[in-house]
Amino acid sequence: MYSIRGAITVERDTKEEVFTATTELFEKIVEENNLNIKDVFTIIFTATKDIKSAYPAEALRNIGLKHISYMCMQEMDVENSLNKCIRILVLVNGDKRQSEVKNVYLREAINLRPELNEGI
Repeated sequence: MYSIRGAITVERDTKEEVFTATTELFEKIVEENNLNIKDVFTIIFTATKDIKSAYPAEALRNIGLKHISYMCMQEMDVENSLNKCIRILVLVNGDKRQSEVKNVYLREAINLRPELNEGI
């Protein structure tokens, strides 16, 4: 088993933007890591307290990924942290080493971990 991390921001807290951003982030993770969707068994999402319009997991269920276990939680509210941010932790059945994983940070979230986003 291995994990892949990522994050993305939205400009406005709307259901459409949350769904679009979540789908964009997940699709980029799949692409960058050459994932077989059947190997993904759990995805944990967090969202900052200013995202209230939708659950990120619903976006992936809407594109047909209904057999993955999802959990959505609120991100810790830390002073001066990034706003309107959705974070993801994808747990995958497989034998990749963590050093082989490509974590994906998009939009304003690239500032969270720029060293992990090289080449994306």
